[in-house]
Amino acid sequence: MRHFDLTPLYRATVGFDRLADLMDRAATQDQGQSYPPYNIEKTDENAWRITVAVAGFGEDELTVEMRENALIISGRKEAQDGERTFLHRGIATRAFERRFHLAEHVRATGAQVTNGMLDVELVREIPEALKPRRIEIASGDGSQTVETKAVEAQPEAA
Repeated sequence: MRHFDLTPLYRATVGFDRLADLMDRAATQDQGQSYPPYNIEKTDENAWRITVAVAGFGEDELTVEMRENALIISGRKEAQDGERTFLHRGIATRAFERRFHLAEHVRATGAQVTNGMLDVELVREIPEALKPRRIEIASGDGSQTVETKAVEAQPEAA
């Protein structure tokens, strides 16, 4: 895979640092990492589900954290008591850490383990102050007061 140097982009732009960081992160993320496998599913207009295959891990051995705009899922298997001899070991129980970069205002609302699958529910909650508002235009005689009304968000085109 090619590696891109984004340094000229940082020097030539102002205020687009986040875009350059996103491009840089996308170019370097998941190079060769495939454990554990996961799915990302859109469940609603502003909701998603990340499902991670965590066979062999108990709930107490998994950690789901939110730090800044990142969701971090990690698993650490506790040491086994006693010596076990495997003739074939196909179930990986090695430690892992998966990071997912989340958009602004997206947060995890819950997580559960069912049948060896960890489901993390995500939802986008835009603060009321950032939602678009329509400003009513008053007449020129000053008899009306200015009102603002919330505008319903239009679905984004895919």
